[in-house]
Amino acid sequence: MTVWTWVDVALCVGLLPVAVGCGYLLLLTLLSGRKAAPVPPSPATRKFDVIIPSHNEELGIARTVANLSAVDYPAHLRRIIVVADNCSDATAQKAREAGATVLERQDAEKRGKGYALAHAFAHSQRDGFADAVVVVDADTVVSSNLLHAFSRRLEDGAHGVQAHYGVMNPTASWRTRLMTIALGMFHRVRSMGRERMGVSCGLRGNGMCFTHAVLKQVPHDAFSVVEDLEYGIRLARAGHRVHYAWEAEVLGEMVTAEKQSRSQRQRWEGGRAQMRKLHGWPLLSDALKQKSGLLFDLSMDVLVPPLSQLVMATVAGSVLAAAVAWLSGGTAVAASAVASFGLMSLALYVLRGWWVSGVGARGLLDLAWAPIYVVWKVWLMVRGPGAEKRGEWVRTTREAERR
Repeated sequence: MTVWTWVDVALCVGLLPVAVGCGYLLLLTLLSGRKAAPVPPSPATRKFDVIIPSHNEELGIARTVANLSAVDYPAHLRRIIVVADNCSDATAQKAREAGATVLERQDAEKRGKGYALAHAFAHSQRDGFADAVVVVDADTVVSSNLLHAFSRRLEDGAHGVQAHYGVMNPTASWRTRLMTIALGMFHRVRSMGRERMGVSCGLRGNGMCFTHAVLKQVPHDAFSVVEDLEYGIRLARAGHRVHYAWEAEVLGEMVTAEKQSRSQRQRWEGGRAQMRKLHGWPLLSDALKQKSGLLFDLSMDVLVPPLSQLVMATVAGSVLAAAVAWLSGGTAVAASAVASFGLMSLALYVLRGWWVSGVGARGLLDLAWAPIYVVWKVWLMVRGPGAEKRGEWVRTTREAERR
């Protein structure tokens, strides 16, 4: 073997983790075709507590409560509970006026969404009204079929369900259109692919449903910035997969300003990076020992880096592979083949995300901003997360407050 052949082999080995990550995304892309929605049970029998964790949401909480009050589900089988967590405004008052049951919580030490949810879940279980709880963020509108979709999955034996989580304001700016495409990839393409494989589709923090039975077996002791991912891991280790209710959706408002978007992305990416360090390799090890497809898929979901990092690594590998092939006179091409596979996989993944996002030709044109967006996200990663405490409320400024 020549020196360049050895270099080619070494580069292939270096690109292998990237190729595995790209291959995982390609598999989910190929499995992400639309499925027919299951027929809802009739008549509806499941009782739900719909919980809205809130921190200083006086401007929008009434809209969210009104939207949830109008869902297509018998009123006597559902209840809306707003957790006014460490609020210093009129969130509790506005929620009561809109017709919600309000739990007011003040705790200077235990602050954040995870603690608010644990408090509400405990209240729901003690009260005994509901069979299951649903989590909806305070800046969200939901489709009218949300509870019917959850009820159908529970009747079929599910204990954890996730609705599709999309964007309420996709046309507000190029940034929100790119976010709509990104959530199309991460939330719809990945979730549908994982649903078809019969593994957990993952929790997204908004539009989640859990039965009281599973909360009793696996208490919601998840208090990190990404409490949804943390709890999803705990559910999987207990043998429960999260089912995907693709025909129902929750739509959250995404920010258009760079400053608010930067803070939000730093928290999310920082939280996932922490989960990757704590759980990624242990999940993979346990999956191989237990021969568990559920844990193996979850380990892949945790270990595969953010798309921006994967793109940068694949592009860098492609450049190096092309250089090696050129310098070797075309005799070292294995690394080029691996890098090309990665680029093709990512391209199909992104295009599929664009297609399911529904943003049309304008969104496709906005993908021209993607290289800038990727560099911006990598810069955020290098810069590191902020100094907020674990799981602390860091409220993103809503668009209405910026006008």
